[in-house]
Amino acid sequence: MFFTETAIRGAFLVDPDLKTDQRGFFARTFCALEFEQHGLATTFVQTNVSFSALRGTLRGLHYQVDPASETKLVRCTRGAIHDVIVDLRPGSPTFLQSIAVTLTFENHRGLYVPKRFAHGFQALSDDVEVSYQVDAFYSPEHERGLRYDDPVLAIQWPETVTAISEKDQRWPLIDIPDHPDSE
Repeated sequence: MFFTETAIRGAFLVDPDLKTDQRGFFARTFCALEFEQHGLATTFVQTNVSFSALRGTLRGLHYQVDPASETKLVRCTRGAIHDVIVDLRPGSPTFLQSIAVTLTFENHRGLYVPKRFAHGFQALSDDVEVSYQVDAFYSPEHERGLRYDDPVLAIQWPETVTAISEKDQRWPLIDIPDHPDSE
């Protein structure tokens, strides 16, 4: 595997080393030893999958607070997504900054999302499937979210939003005193 740290410290792109032949390819997408060598989480307790039928579907931006904060390893296993993470670590030099990457069935790329990051994605095609491993159990009382259209974050989504949950539409806007885009 190839690990590339993003512009936000602690978040990594994880690209498999494809071994190809006439049959297709083989690749390792997770190895605890290799993740440990990069200082990354190695114990995942859940694997989740989501399916989005329509291009433009938006999911997120979700996170869990302590003591249930979670690390995620995200891959698109069918179709393509515009994947976004937001740094929510207090005191981080990149606090409230985001990065976006394209994850596709074809590029086999994974995104390692550290604890205290919000995560969301938009389907770039119909019939999208996303699989992600997490290192903490889902805890409804610790679940939080950011609005996908929060002007403080100014995230540029590539598609018109065609579907989004009511819950994701209702997350509160970020309130930073004296910020021109805060309500």
